[in-house]
Amino acid sequence: MVHSSSIPYAADWARIACDVLDTPFPYAAGHVSNGPQDCEVTPPRLHPVFHGCLDWHSSAHMQWSLVTLLTVAADQLDDDLTDRVVSELTGRVTAEQVTVEVEYVRAHPGFERPYGWAWAAMWWSALQRCPLPQARGWALAAAPLAELVWESVPAWLDRQTYPVRHGGHANSAFAVMLLSRAARQADRGDIVDRLARAAREWFVEDTDYDTRFEPSGHDFLSPALTEAACLAEVLPRDEFTAWLAAFLPGLGADRHRNLLQAPTVTDGADGQQAHLYGLALSRAWQLRMVAPSLPESAAQVVLAAAQQQEASTAPVITGGDFMATHWLVSFALLAQLAQ
Repeated sequence: MVHSSSIPYAADWARIACDVLDTPFPYAAGHVSNGPQDCEVTPPRLHPVFHGCLDWHSSAHMQWSLVTLLTVAADQLDDDLTDRVVSELTGRVTAEQVTVEVEYVRAHPGFERPYGWAWAAMWWSALQRCPLPQARGWALAAAPLAELVWESVPAWLDRQTYPVRHGGHANSAFAVMLLSRAARQADRGDIVDRLARAAREWFVEDTDYDTRFEPSGHDFLSPALTEAACLAEVLPRDEFTAWLAAFLPGLGADRHRNLLQAPTVTDGADGQQAHLYGLALSRAWQLRMVAPSLPESAAQVVLAAAQQQEASTAPVITGGDFMATHWLVSFALLAQLAQ
């Protein structure tokens, strides 16, 4: 993991995260009404913890970003900014308000499955590890939502015969990867084992993956690299190295060059095209994850490509349209923390 001095924009990222969390509209509720009495979609009423940031899952991962910055880059946040971050989280992460979120997810069991579940688990895991005194209260308040995720994951996996492989929110490999991280940090070995079993069932026989058609026009994940990063998370290192050589042969050498090039965005204010900024960051993160299992010369090419894709997004993480700024800090942090 990088040290705080390796996160050069920590303060700017914390400020923009607070700004977008405090932006109530536009908001995409993702709410499925169960009847005429169930049409309340005012963001703070519907989701008192996860409002702002356009949608529930973005609010979750931008709050994860704030907690992570408090943990790994506290020395780069001045007192006023730290106070603002603490106030933002304290106003949201209360037992009463988490109860509303838990009741909502219980009543809508398909809501934010699996992407939002994964980010909620990562958020709670970050709260647990944050050294600030206030974080203990936040983590205790947030625990029922994490417990609901752990309760729900096995049943989801049991029903999910086939993985979702596209580059959007429903991508199964991405959810398994984040859920595995959060479950490991929570000492939930039962969940870690169940997720690893699903990843093996879905992906371990995959070979010679065809990446010619990446990216799609609104991907924020590379299907190929996300699958590879998932297996890097759940397989022993030697087994993963052999699997990667068969799955993406020639990565960093003579094949899969399109995965190493920053995607082109022609309209950063378009919410779908703005996904491509996130694609550059998720590629940077995941290329860094798999590089240690590549031959040295290929690893150097892959790491240089990760740096270039990360750099291509730097101006828009805090200076772009809201369609970019409402979520990109989280993916930029994942890329930074993978170095």
